[in-house]
Amino acid sequence: MNITRKTALAMTVAAAVFTAGQATAAVSETEAAKLGTTLTPVGGERAGNADGTIPAWDGGITRPPAGYKVGEFHPDPYAADKPLFQISRANVAQYAQYLSPGQRAMFERYPNTYRMDVYPTRRSASFPQRTYEMTRRNATQCRLVADGEGVQNCAEGIPFPIPQNAYEVIWNHKLKYKGLSVVSYSNQAAPTASGAYTLVKLREELLGLYYKPGNTSETINNILLYFKQEVLGPARLAGQVLLVHETLNAAAAPRQAWVYNPGQRRVRRAPNVAYDNPGTASDGLRTNDMTDMFNGAMDRFDWTLVGKREMLVPYNAYRAHAGTTRISDLIRPGHLNPDYMRYERHRVWVVEAKLKPGQRHINSRRTFYVDEDSWQILMIDHYDGQGNLWRFSDAPSVNYYEVPTFWSTLETHHDLKSGRYITMLLDNEDKPRDFGYQSTPANYSPQNLRTAGVR
Repeated sequence: MNITRKTALAMTVAAAVFTAGQATAAVSETEAAKLGTTLTPVGGERAGNADGTIPAWDGGITRPPAGYKVGEFHPDPYAADKPLFQISRANVAQYAQYLSPGQRAMFERYPNTYRMDVYPTRRSASFPQRTYEMTRRNATQCRLVADGEGVQNCAEGIPFPIPQNAYEVIWNHKLKYKGLSVVSYSNQAAPTASGAYTLVKLREELLGLYYKPGNTSETINNILLYFKQEVLGPARLAGQVLLVHETLNAAAAPRQAWVYNPGQRRVRRAPNVAYDNPGTASDGLRTNDMTDMFNGAMDRFDWTLVGKREMLVPYNAYRAHAGTTRISDLIRPGHLNPDYMRYERHRVWVVEAKLKPGQRHINSRRTFYVDEDSWQILMIDHYDGQGNLWRFSDAPSVNYYEVPTFWSTLETHHDLKSGRYITMLLDNEDKPRDFGYQSTPANYSPQNLRTAGVR
């Protein structure tokens, strides 16, 4: 495989850096007219690559497979595909140009067990027609404000389908359509180095006001979404509830969060649910801003748009997503079972985040790899305070084609030093996300937390 000339040029363009106080302008009508023609409706390159390993985007999955019923796990539309090749420790150098430092480190850390099965590229990502229409509007209207910490003049769709800087790429991930109201029952596991684990069962729901038809960034009272997480098990943790009001402009008003502790039977504010504070029952393997790969304020880092490149990334992970797959099938010492993983060659945006002088975070640097077709962050490399590679995250994703939206079905964060990892969104033995869930803002008041914790 060779990097295409087009991709190589993209990686050598001058890095786009957004600096404090810089104003951003929406793209011109001429540029926006590319959406739906040479670009996909959300801003990816419609054409395939030169050697044909990445096909042209043909609309993604526009209808569910025959026989699918809403509420079922999503059958694999590509079940007949066979791996094109397999990457192991023995041949990883041959494909190094298509791998991130974190991926290459996984082969070094687990030389006898880690591998990547690479399949034909299927550009399955798709979104509702209204998302496409609103994305086209946003292209000439939406703007960054508050030094990149907020957006204005945006509504419903991808805010910056033709991004000019790193902030816009990350906002595209944060605001990509996930359905208006969603509930899920899933598990997370943090295996020891030997593979032993205890499941933490979670009920999570979100209500995204930004996605409601008719709403705009100016009419939602600065609330991007409401998020509630209830711990259902094990017994020693059951009853804990987290409530988050995520803001659209963190500089105007930071995230608000509350927790209910069943032992204390009280609700209290939780300002530490942000940045690098540990996530729920994470054994220190995941920070709060790693939820959904990245969320929250961006102000502690300088962000640079490096460019776009072709990479081998987790994609169309329907086998890992399947209801017939047991959690015990997936979890192995050091990493998830490679038998259930699928990798494909896709174009991704590369974004670097470097800690600002005088700011505090456990990571001195992070590199994000963002899918051009969906704006889903598919992988992250995390570096420690000394600048050494420390953690690697990936998000095997699928098209939830009843919506449709392309979103993670798993999130896994590997600690390359300790040999441990935490994996989230394990819903195989429960049920898939319910995008038909009905909720209202009234359900997300702090006063309701005690009721949620004891039901």
